[in-house]
Amino acid sequence: MKKSKLGRTPGLDALTYVVLIAAALVALFPVLWGLFTALKSPAEVNSFPPTLLPNEFTLENFSSVLFRSGFPRYLLNSVIVTAICIVVATIVASHAAYAVTNFRIRFRNQIMFLILMTSMIPPVVMLVPLYMLSVKIGLYDTHFLLILIYTAWRIPVLTWILRGFFEKLPKEIIEAGTLDGCSKPMIFYRLILPISKPGIVAAALLSAVYLLNDFLVSSTFTSKDSLRMLSVGLYNYISQYGIQWGNLMAAVMISIVPMVILFILLQRHFVEGMAAGAVKG
Repeated sequence: MKKSKLGRTPGLDALTYVVLIAAALVALFPVLWGLFTALKSPAEVNSFPPTLLPNEFTLENFSSVLFRSGFPRYLLNSVIVTAICIVVATIVASHAAYAVTNFRIRFRNQIMFLILMTSMIPPVVMLVPLYMLSVKIGLYDTHFLLILIYTAWRIPVLTWILRGFFEKLPKEIIEAGTLDGCSKPMIFYRLILPISKPGIVAAALLSAVYLLNDFLVSSTFTSKDSLRMLSVGLYNYISQYGIQWGNLMAAVMISIVPMVILFILLQRHFVEGMAAGAVKG
């Protein structure tokens, strides 16, 4: 097989593009199906056999979700809780990961093993004790409780991820900062954090996706409709009488908008962080 001047095989490149395009279409098909379903009328949604494209496009489902339901409140609750959790967890985890990586700490490996083990505990195991404790101390049915639980569960994972990223940073950076008279906190804030932004952004975005998709915790520790999170609010469109597919798909399409916007704004940092995490130092 003939190779190009750069040592690449044209046939293999073409096959790679075909595979990537096919994978992209497979990944996008459920999203397109949901979008087109949201643009159908209720009668057309329930028609058989189903069709991909609607015969008549309508925004009735989006109007119903946005203006005649509690969905906007659920979305706002999820965005606020997720944002607070990610900010707090990222701040704590970045400091912890840097300390474990660069400070002389006894039993450092054992500490990191314990941190990792806490993230391996199944959430369902902790539900009953946390429920009983939250009721006794009066935090049940509050967003503050959700923030505490989510933050505590994401700190170990973020610490482990960021530790791996910090370990790949050149030690010469810290040595140069020390020679210039910088203290360890100054080295962290002025040297390490700026060049670690891609890794921090990647870890934070992955955690944000996890929190927005969580159903178990939010459904267990909230009962008031005004406090419901997005994942729980979507179940309003599922009842014993059937599923409101049009409204449900419209709500799903709207719910992915914040993450899409966030990814577009932070795409460069996210890709760099994922690439850095995949390369051995």
